Amino acid sequence: MPVDSPLTGFRTLLYKEVLRFWKVSFQTVAAPVLNALLFLLIFSHVLDRHVTVYGDVAYTSFLVPGLVMMSVLQNAFANSSSSLIQSKITGNIIFVLLPPLSYREFYAAYVVASTLRGLFVGAGVLLVAMPFVDLSIAKPLWVLTFAVMGGVILGSFGVIAGIWADKFDQLAAFQNFLIMPLTMLSGVFYSIHSLPQVWQDVSHFNPFFFMIDGFRYGFFGQSDTSPWLSLGVVSLCFVSLAALTLAMLARGYKLRA
Repeated sequence: MPVDSPLTGFRTLLYKEVLRFWKVSFQTVAAPVLNALLFLLIFSHVLDRHVTVYGDVAYTSFLVPGLVMMSVLQNAFANSSSSLIQSKITGNIIFVLLPPLSYREFYAAYVVASTLRGLFVGAGVLLVAMPFVDLSIAKPLWVLTFAVMGGVILGSFGVIAGIWADKFDQLAAFQNFLIMPLTMLSGVFYSIHSLPQVWQDVSHFNPFFFMIDGFRYGFFGQSDTSPWLSLGVVSLCFVSLAALTLAMLARGYKLRA
């Protein structure tokens, strides 16, 4: 590829970000897969014989798509946020800011790398879970759409968090008090139809619920809400977060003196 190609900067930064998590894949990919597998084994052992969902779906089968999507979301966020905060604290962010790299290329490289990590982990969770469940994919395009959109959204979220945070404990607060609760209360482990009506209504204010419910629809052709509504909410979240992230990068917020 010619040195003066307009995509040289983007490809170089993308390669650097993918290499960053892939060189420690035992920590960044294998460990999250193991965590999800432990969730599956524990919850399926306790509840599989006592809970069915959508009338005829075994609880373990219901649980797997939720765990896959949870892994995609959490790891996409972790990738971009940890990369940026490490670069800011060590000072090597300057080597990304000095080259003639547009803020759109900067955003795209971090988000694509984060989405790839999320998808790698999600695929790993699905592969290790398959021997334990009877699961098929009814609508593959819906599965792929929500997996990619979820990764892009949480990758963008991670860029925002990484830019905003000045130290690791601020980033940890973002993870522990926002990302983790929204994920755990999004229907990963339960159908919201099992909740009292007031909590069903509250769940509809959680965008993570729509990501996971739409993703699960791709497996069973059934969901707690309309997949088109989920797609609309997820698309709106993506546009809003992308616009906010690009605006922060264009201003150089907390990145340039």
